[in-house]
Amino acid sequence: MKTMTIKYLAFLCLALSLSRAQAFDLGQELRNAARDLQKPGSSKVLGGYSEAEEVAIGRQIAGNLLGAAPLVPDRQLQKYVNNVGRWVASQSERPDLAWHFGVIDSRDINAFAAPGGYIFVTAGLYRLLNDEAELSGVLAHEIGHVIKKHHLKILQQSKIVDLGGKLIGKQVGGDEKISNLIGSGAEIVSRSLDKGAEFEADRIGVVLAARAGYDAYGLPGVLQQIGHTAKDDSSSVALLFKTHPHPDERLARLGDAMDSRFDGIKGQTVEKRLYRIK
Repeated sequence: MKTMTIKYLAFLCLALSLSRAQAFDLGQELRNAARDLQKPGSSKVLGGYSEAEEVAIGRQIAGNLLGAAPLVPDRQLQKYVNNVGRWVASQSERPDLAWHFGVIDSRDINAFAAPGGYIFVTAGLYRLLNDEAELSGVLAHEIGHVIKKHHLKILQQSKIVDLGGKLIGKQVGGDEKISNLIGSGAEIVSRSLDKGAEFEADRIGVVLAARAGYDAYGLPGVLQQIGHTAKDDSSSVALLFKTHPHPDERLARLGDAMDSRFDGIKGQTVEKRLYRIK
């Protein structure tokens, strides 16, 4: 275990040096995404909500989601996903947020984010992954939703939380009304995101994964794999199609944004280190 930890830290140091040393020729859309990530103070307050309130809302959603689909009972898996997720999140404009990552016990193929840094991948999606770069791409996409506060904006628009900057009942965690409104968590929050938010999270995800030293094509690789799986097993991606644009459409948009600009950036895939679910 000690040897593995040393190797992991060595890779993180290498990845950090790569992400700082290499000048990405990103193209206009990706430059915009990278610039947005660097705007100081842009995510501190949204509609009067403090970070503590944002985290409280996310904790309620995450709790409801885990009540419906618990985490896979594998501590090593959960620790591994948190290590990768927090490293990628450290490349964002919100590195100090208390990020939480988990793999939930569901055969569906999907991933979810909630305000405040709560991010989950289903076991069904995790089993499709071929390497750590693909995992980083999936997590980076969801991190993009959190740092841009896409879900919190949707909750405000739907008046699940009021626009005055106060939580319903002032106590999110113990309020039955907000619990009932949020429901199982994942679908009511994610299904309302427009395509623009998903495409934006894809672009941000590519940038963050590359900054972390991973192969920038990890996320496109996952989208391609999901597209193939959808043709063989539509039931496992039914929820995904409710909460995200079709993978083919996302791939086309990412292809236009990335073009060949990442071809010279030699990020790592780290296939051998991907933790396999037992």
